[in-house]
Amino acid sequence: MADLITVENPDDPRLRDYTGLTDVELRRKREPVEGLFIAEGEKVIRRAKDAGYEMRSMLLSAKWVDVMRDVIDELPAPVYAVSPELAEQVTGYHVHRGALASMQRKPLPTAEELLRSARRVVVMEAVNDHTNIGAIFRSAAALGMDAVLLSPDCADPLYRRSVKVSMGAVFSVPYARLETWPKGLESVREAGFNLLALTPDEKARSLDDAAPHRMDRVALMLGAEGDGLSTQALMAADEWVRIPMAHGVDSLNVGAAAAVAFYAVATGRPAN
Repeated sequence: MADLITVENPDDPRLRDYTGLTDVELRRKREPVEGLFIAEGEKVIRRAKDAGYEMRSMLLSAKWVDVMRDVIDELPAPVYAVSPELAEQVTGYHVHRGALASMQRKPLPTAEELLRSARRVVVMEAVNDHTNIGAIFRSAAALGMDAVLLSPDCADPLYRRSVKVSMGAVFSVPYARLETWPKGLESVREAGFNLLALTPDEKARSLDDAAPHRMDRVALMLGAEGDGLSTQALMAADEWVRIPMAHGVDSLNVGAAAAVAFYAVATGRPAN
C-alpha cells in the first residue's frame, strides 16, 4: 500500500518530478535523462499503469484521493496530497484533472525489433508539435497501425502534452527512433516495407489509386506541420501518395491527414 503524504510546501524536494511542467525546454532535457514522464488525469494514469510502466509517485488534490484509492492501495509508490493552489505553484498551471503521476520510462526497442512483426508502420520526420504527436499516436492506435518510427529530431511521445492528447495511446503503440535520417529508412525497406511518402504534391498518386491496403507491408511517411517531408525523405520513398482534396483545400493538418491515410492503409485488414 502506498503512503499518503500531505505536502504544504511547494519547495518540498519530494515534488521535484512535478516542478515546471509548462517549461517545455526544461522538461525536454530533464525527463529522458532522468528516465521519467508525467501522466495526467485518471484515465491516462490507469492506462500507463496497465501498460506496465512503473509509478514513481502520484500528486493528487484531495478530491481525487478516493477516486484513485484502488491504485493507491495497489502500488507502493508515495502519494502526495496537495491543495489545488499548491499544485499550481509546483507545476506552473492549474491542474484541471487534479491527478498527476510520475512514471518510470522503459527502454525503447530498436527499429529492427519492431519491424520483424509489423505490417503497417508510421514513420514521422521532424514532427515537433506535441499535440500533433499525440493525435497521430491516437489515430495509429485506433486505426490498427502496428508501430511508429521516429526520425532523430522528432518530439518526445512521452512528453505530458503528447500523452494527454493521445489519451494514453502512446502506451499501446510501440515506437522506436531511427538512429540516422534518412539513411535509417534503408532498414525499413530491407525489412520488406513499401515506403509511401504522404504529400499534397500533384505528382503523387491518390491513396485510392495506390491501394496501400493491398500491399503486404507498408511504411507511411509523415512530415512536420507546414513543411511536410524533406526533399531527402521524399527522394528516399518508393512512392508518393496524397489525399484527394475538394473545394480548393490544398492540405490538411498533419494529425487529420494521418487519420485519413491510416484508414486507407489499414482498410481490409483482418481483425486482430
